[in-house]
Amino acid sequence: MYKLIIKNLLFLLPPERAHHTSLFLLKFISRIPGGKSLIRAFFSYEHPDLRRDFFGLHFKNPIGLAAGFDKNAEYIELLDLLGFGFVEIGTVTPLAQKGNEQPRLFRLPKDKALINRMGFNNQGVDQAVKRLKEVKNQSIIIGGNIGKNKITPNENAVDDYIICFEKLFPHVHYFVINVSSPNTPGLRSLQDPEALTKIFQALQQRNESQPNPKPIFVKIAPDLEFSAIGEIVDLAIEYNLAGIIATNTTISRAALKTSNSRIQNIGNGGLSGQPVKRRATEIIKFIKDRAKDRLVIIGVGGIQGPSDAREKLEAGADLIQIYTGFIYEGPATVMNICKSLN
Repeated sequence: MYKLIIKNLLFLLPPERAHHTSLFLLKFISRIPGGKSLIRAFFSYEHPDLRRDFFGLHFKNPIGLAAGFDKNAEYIELLDLLGFGFVEIGTVTPLAQKGNEQPRLFRLPKDKALINRMGFNNQGVDQAVKRLKEVKNQSIIIGGNIGKNKITPNENAVDDYIICFEKLFPHVHYFVINVSSPNTPGLRSLQDPEALTKIFQALQQRNESQPNPKPIFVKIAPDLEFSAIGEIVDLAIEYNLAGIIATNTTISRAALKTSNSRIQNIGNGGLSGQPVKRRATEIIKFIKDRAKDRLVIIGVGGIQGPSDAREKLEAGADLIQIYTGFIYEGPATVMNICKSLN
């Protein structure tokens, strides 16, 4: 039904409007008596064999929702009804910011892909905290993806990460350091070892001062050379990070089926979906070999369905995340993957 009717109707709308419309409809259905139970019955699948345990956290399945879908922690409990094993909010910045000018999100249906240049549009960390306090279902694993404001110079970026870390700490189960979005000028230069060392050191000092430290991941770009990825892996191990999320969106436009004129008309932005699948899988394999089980790997990039999910897990991912595939395949995506893994 989704692919035949609902998706076609949503794809008539601009992507951002379609996003908000679909979430509005989900919220509307959930408020009808019996609506939540109906959504869970149709789109959620649980089985003991799907459970994963890392760092004392109990994931009901290994499929999470990647950051960017619920930037402001507005829909966590609704998304849990769709069967996700964990939900990652953000990217959250200390101050609210509008992000880049619209249009800034584009569909590439021939490639089952998206291009976005959102620019960390979010309502700021204080609003995220306010909503996280309202989450009633304490069994949901929530990740906090944190970044810096556009106006913050890179030499002061660590301060932004610290602010978000300290304010979100009581309300999320794990953290993700986002230094790999291509849509905030200069952000990717924070993947350099010197900059990363400063961020890792500052956050882990605060983390380890807590009675119960929380897992910290770093999310990396697929456009890095393997030598650079190796340096990040070594630093993550040195500073006792929990793991790495591989990968963010790419600035590459290689192997797209969409016409060059269309791509040029869209302009800059991060590409996600099927075109990222192969590179993300290669990076997962590299990290797995380099880290020797000392890091947990969350695989993301081009996961449309069961075969893509198995590919990431077989490459070495411990957990996986979806976003673009969820847009193209619909609300039954997590259920279909879970059934195939059982």
